Amino acid sequence: MNKKVVLVILIYSLFTIHYSLFLTGCKKKETKAVAEKTFNVQVKPVETKSLRPFIEATGTLNPNEEIFVSAEIEGILKSVNVDEGTIVSKGMLLAAINDMDYVNEVKRDEAVLKQTEATLANTKLEFTRKEALYKEELVTQQQFDDVTTKLALAEAERERARALLSIAKQKLTKTKIYAPLSCVVKEKKVSIGDFVRVGNQLFILIQPNPIKLQFAVPEKDVGKLKTGQDALLKVDAFPGKEFRGKVSIIYPSLEEKTRTLLVEALVPNPGNALKPGLFAKVMLYTGTERDTVVIPVTSLLYEADKIKVFIVEGDRAKQRLIKVGSKYGELMEVIEGVKEGENVVLAGQQNLSEGVKVNVQQSKVTKE
Repeated sequence: MNKKVVLVILIYSLFTIHYSLFLTGCKKKETKAVAEKTFNVQVKPVETKSLRPFIEATGTLNPNEEIFVSAEIEGILKSVNVDEGTIVSKGMLLAAINDMDYVNEVKRDEAVLKQTEATLANTKLEFTRKEALYKEELVTQQQFDDVTTKLALAEAERERARALLSIAKQKLTKTKIYAPLSCVVKEKKVSIGDFVRVGNQLFILIQPNPIKLQFAVPEKDVGKLKTGQDALLKVDAFPGKEFRGKVSIIYPSLEEKTRTLLVEALVPNPGNALKPGLFAKVMLYTGTERDTVVIPVTSLLYEADKIKVFIVEGDRAKQRLIKVGSKYGELMEVIEGVKEGENVVLAGQQNLSEGVKVNVQQSKVTKE
């Protein structure tokens, strides 16, 4: 009986020891698996590039000048020589008003002027005779005063006739409407036979060369602006093509609602390829080329007012707080926090924490 008890106790002890060893082995395996967990990431070396600092913005193209041509006299249009889209040169005849009434008015005023000049000539002769007689006391003071007044009135009538003739001639010239500068007809508002009054708009003309680029700059970048800075722009109408201009006007005050400042640049447009109304993506260069440490924008992680990235050292991820500068397309300038040659994580960093193990995978970005 004692032998049986001893045997049971021995079997139970062996089973207990074996089970304990089994549990211990499982725990070790679990601990080992957690410790060796790795995170797949893609990296790109930190680079130093020679870049020009610039500001990115979105703008709109507008004509350099927009002119509203109006009638300065009234009458019936007898000819209209242009249409929408017509390219006109300075001094080109755009339209003409029937000038018959104005021609007759000029002729009438010319006749009146001749009459007043004849009257003045006769009055001068009369004045000369009476002046001589007055000196010899052969006419009275009253008679001499009368002829003096008559001469002054005749001279005034002649000047009035001259003024009326000048006005009539000016009206006659205004029956023809000419282009004030080389431009393009944006809109024609009248047709032959229309009766126009003083002030009626006839045409809207635009000057497309150079063309005006207007864009807004954020408040934080206002201190970087200067007239004469280079502006590079792209429009969807011409994929892959770049146009260049220079800043011509910096507006004096910010827009209160958007906290932005309006800027204008003039862009050469000799072939009139760029059209008013097109949207443009703008890069305004604010300085000369300089060596700049840059990393991909996709590598940045934002936490409140802090910006951080992860650097791979060996097979471990290291967190770095960085200070950024200007943005260059898909690259961001780093002022401090990383240095050239370090491998910054650009994909997979959302899952990382300080010191975790990583596995670097190849990517197209890395190969470039």
